[in-house]
Amino acid sequence: MNVAQLIPILIILLLVAAVVALLSRYLRIPYVTGLVLAGLAITELLPKQIGLDDSLILNLFLPILLFEAAINTDIRRLRSTIEPIALLAGPGVVIAAGIIAALLKFGLGLTWLSAFLIGAILANTDTVSVIAVFNDIPVPSRLSTIVEGESLFNDGLTLVLFSLILNVNATGSFSVLDGLQQIFVVIAGSLLVGLALGYLSTGSTGLLARLDDSLTSILLTVAVALGTFQIGQLLGLSGGVAVVIAGLVVGTIGLSNNLSASNKLTLLSFWEIASFIVNSFIFLLIGIEIDLITLWQTLPAVLLTIFACQIGRIVSVYSLLALIRWFDRPIPLRWQHVLFFGNIKGSLSMALALSIPPSLEARGQLISIVFGTVLLSLIGQGLSLPWLVKRLQLSSLSLPRQQTEQLQAQLMSAKAAQDELESLLKSGVLPKTLYEEMRSAYQIQVAGAEKALREIYNRRQNESDANNDNAFSGFSQRAQLDAIRRRLLLAEKGALNEAVRKQILSEEIVKDRMQKIDEQLLRLEDD
Repeated sequence: MNVAQLIPILIILLLVAAVVALLSRYLRIPYVTGLVLAGLAITELLPKQIGLDDSLILNLFLPILLFEAAINTDIRRLRSTIEPIALLAGPGVVIAAGIIAALLKFGLGLTWLSAFLIGAILANTDTVSVIAVFNDIPVPSRLSTIVEGESLFNDGLTLVLFSLILNVNATGSFSVLDGLQQIFVVIAGSLLVGLALGYLSTGSTGLLARLDDSLTSILLTVAVALGTFQIGQLLGLSGGVAVVIAGLVVGTIGLSNNLSASNKLTLLSFWEIASFIVNSFIFLLIGIEIDLITLWQTLPAVLLTIFACQIGRIVSVYSLLALIRWFDRPIPLRWQHVLFFGNIKGSLSMALALSIPPSLEARGQLISIVFGTVLLSLIGQGLSLPWLVKRLQLSSLSLPRQQTEQLQAQLMSAKAAQDELESLLKSGVLPKTLYEEMRSAYQIQVAGAEKALREIYNRRQNESDANNDNAFSGFSQRAQLDAIRRRLLLAEKGALNEAVRKQILSEEIVKDRMQKIDEQLLRLEDD
């Protein structure tokens, strides 16, 4: 299909996505689920050549989505929840893949190779689908961070497992020790590639530090996202893990230190738009790609696969998170229910299914099973997850929290504006008299918000704990203050680690202080 034929189809898809966005808000359904349903509805109206392309998804769409999610991830919050994220995105994926494979091997009579391929393909959760639900329904920030972190990193491990299984198919041999060694090498190498490219582009001597133009910064970050993925793949590593790490470095170092507020806003807005467009195309194409007749013919196998996915997720979530209480704050049971039910499949699973080698005899059957599982997962769990979150009473904001966040928003925005005014004054753009006049107006907002917040925090300190019985709701009276205390304690840990690294303090002295900080962190409420 040439460009002249493709343009009208792209216009149609964009218009359909815009209509779905409006209808999903009106009908209160997740946007991605609405896109899939719309894709099913317009399948017959489009040429048969239009559909998912595994190479396009893996090499273009996936790096964009992973990089956008990574640069918007707060590394401090990610660090505070690294234990549950590491368990779910590491052993959790392997356990789920193994359980899915075993159930499908004996339930459908597949070969072990085919069963493990489906297990690896369906062991991950779709980043976009789950986060899209959380964008519409507020949940405790720690829960949201765990979900986002897991979905970011389990994509990378899924790609590694998939490649490992295809390598077994090609060589005809497998060793557990060799497999674990290969996984370790791939993950470690991917981390190094992501760190190196992310820091080279955004560090104190990197390209982003030398740029003072938002458009050039956008071009640089696009090159980093796509280039990191390609370099990772060329080196035989995980491009997905490398992109996530590079995105975290750019978001933490590049956006924090090197860009003005206006350039940062432009850059983040670009990535938000890029992610939204890519999501729209992916989930529309998922709906277009599904053949309902084939789905009906394979429905028993699809239902068994969905059952296997849920069993795998139950075992991985509830068993692994039961271990958390030994070395971190326990995860509330209601949060575990959300993590289990948020086991939504998406575009990566379909792209991996399409990339199964044609030489594999059961390729057509595997693709049909994966496509059907993804469709029913997006529709069934995508529509019911918001209901579950509301049912578990995780999404309601208390009046004190609303008041606190409104004041925090006023304080943060006014201080950010003052910082930008300071930058404009130093650059000579703004006269000093006008600067002082505008800064005083913002200072009134800052003073008012600070006074009101101080009164709220003092009042909460003096109140009794009688109303704090539900400590895991995430919205208790002291939750906001605890969140601030947690950030301060994490900052203390970071400073101590840096002092040890630079040999300013001895490790023996710091170890005792770090233990006390960890004990304080464990006593804080879940926010």
